[in-house]
Amino acid sequence: MHDTGTKNSERTGTTKGVALLTGDPKKAIIRLSIPMIAAMLLFSTYNLADAVWVAGLGSDALAAVGFMTPVFMIITGLAVGLGAGASSAVARRIGAEDRAGADNTAVHAVLLALGLGALLTIPLILLAGPVAALLGAGEISELAAAYGQTLFAGTVFSFFINVAYAILRAEGDTKRTMYAMGVSSVLNIVLDPIFIYGAGMGVAGAALATVISIAAVSAVLVYWLFVRKDTYVSLSREAFSPDFRVIRDILGVGLPASLEFFLMSALAIIINGLLVQVAGTDAVAVYTTGWRVVMFAIIPFVAIGTSVVSVSGAAYGARKYERLKTAHTFSVGLGAAIALAMSAVTWLFASQIALIFTYSAESAHLAPAITAFLMTMCFFYPFVPPGIMSGSIFQGTGKGTTSLLISFLRNLVFIAVFAWALAVPLGMGEAGVWWGIVAGNTLGGIVGFLWARFYIARLIATEQGPDTA
Repeated sequence: MHDTGTKNSERTGTTKGVALLTGDPKKAIIRLSIPMIAAMLLFSTYNLADAVWVAGLGSDALAAVGFMTPVFMIITGLAVGLGAGASSAVARRIGAEDRAGADNTAVHAVLLALGLGALLTIPLILLAGPVAALLGAGEISELAAAYGQTLFAGTVFSFFINVAYAILRAEGDTKRTMYAMGVSSVLNIVLDPIFIYGAGMGVAGAALATVISIAAVSAVLVYWLFVRKDTYVSLSREAFSPDFRVIRDILGVGLPASLEFFLMSALAIIINGLLVQVAGTDAVAVYTTGWRVVMFAIIPFVAIGTSVVSVSGAAYGARKYERLKTAHTFSVGLGAAIALAMSAVTWLFASQIALIFTYSAESAHLAPAITAFLMTMCFFYPFVPPGIMSGSIFQGTGKGTTSLLISFLRNLVFIAVFAWALAVPLGMGEAGVWWGIVAGNTLGGIVGFLWARFYIARLIATEQGPDTA
């Protein structure tokens, strides 16, 4: 785990990651994205492994996990959003060659992560039961709460690892992120069956396996950042100088990015409600299980997007705006090419993929519906990259509110309205919800792309930075 692509950590000079980050945007995006794709594919096995093993407990267990998923998405969103704010703020200072500022920003980000994680843990554990009931879990509320309470016990670890990953990405070091996520994912896969079946803990066992896994990777990250100290950014007491402006800069991107996940969680709650209304709780199990596969399929786009945040942040900090255009154009094209391949694979192997989650007698009846869901969802894949890459451009340049607005339009205007209209007034039922998701995502991707192109064109034309949008 030591081949990180960095040189020494002396306070003079640079690292290979920083040199890559501030060089050719195309090369940087490719070199940074490959480890991130691998890392996120490994990390996504948390949810997929949980779903596969929980499927053996039956459709009630799958639905219980599904009802708590929106809440977990909110918490994860806060952590990932804070990480996006940290990555953007640190990368912009690296681009501006302000190393001391990058150090101070990184320390602020870690302290924010630990503070927020600790603050949220106890309320989340105490409110898991009432929240499950509020979300419509009904007779499986107790099962959903058991899963949620255990999972939320690891909140502080979740916040820390997301910010630590973000700091590494901000300095162009994505290999270490890949290694850490890989260790955590393998550990989770090994522990899942032990706790779920071996210890007889059921859905709570899946959650415990996740918590132990992220705690273990937290220890690895602490070693790299605070003990080994071979990163470009220095995390130390000496590097820290309390500054509200730094906090505001991190949260200026972090809070809108977190709210984007909140919007996705709110949409998931709306979708769950629509599905229960038109088709019952089994439809929720189909949607949440199938959506795990969709999220797995779009991982390459998300990984490329995280690289774009760092690359665009460095370019913006250096005031080299033509690089923003290059990064945007190249990342969208690369993502679209991958998306077409993903769509074809999903369409051709939908039934085989569905069997992975419906191998038990209790969940076998869901197979046809999950297959149909996957064959519908693959149609919007090519429109995901324009939206993700455009949001990443805005986050990287510190325009988190703009990215949030685009996400709001996509989730709570386009998708929610289309899903309701097709499912209820037009009477398409469960399939109408699915096609509403496709239509809304497609329109949202187009709007995001056009907005980003206009913003970049204004930056280039005026040759001004923060005051142009």
